[in-house]
Amino acid sequence: MGVRAGSGGRVLTMDTLVRLGRGFQTPGTSRKLAVPEGMTAPLGCDAVGVPVLLGQQLVPRVPRVGCVYADDTHWWWLVPGDSDYALEWPAPAQYATGAVVPDAPVVPSLLHRPEGTLPYTPPIPLYLAVCRLTGTTPNWSRPVSSAG
Repeated sequence: MGVRAGSGGRVLTMDTLVRLGRGFQTPGTSRKLAVPEGMTAPLGCDAVGVPVLLGQQLVPRVPRVGCVYADDTHWWWLVPGDSDYALEWPAPAQYATGAVVPDAPVVPSLLHRPEGTLPYTPPIPLYLAVCRLTGTTPNWSRPVSSAG
């Protein structure tokens, strides 16, 4: 289902409207994580933030570690855009659309840069590792209840 903006206008899907709505956040200091020079982000860029201790535990559990940024409280992992589509990232993970980190006192520093030109950590292995470390069942593994 889409919304048509006038005659011959662009069709906006519900996914597009949801993504646009995510852009409206509560006031605070937001900082955008920059893709390092020489790297490209052909799929767009979002970020997943976790507390520092959890970030340190994730490194050996993820098969490919992309760009990771750190500040005093969080590690931020670059993932392709829309890596939250159909995924509920478990707390304490935070999902940052557009790799815009909310409420950051300073721009997080680049902690890890992978070889090659892509800055991404594969989102599914990262998601599964976060779920495992937080004791959360991945949302596709949860039982489905029938509505009566």
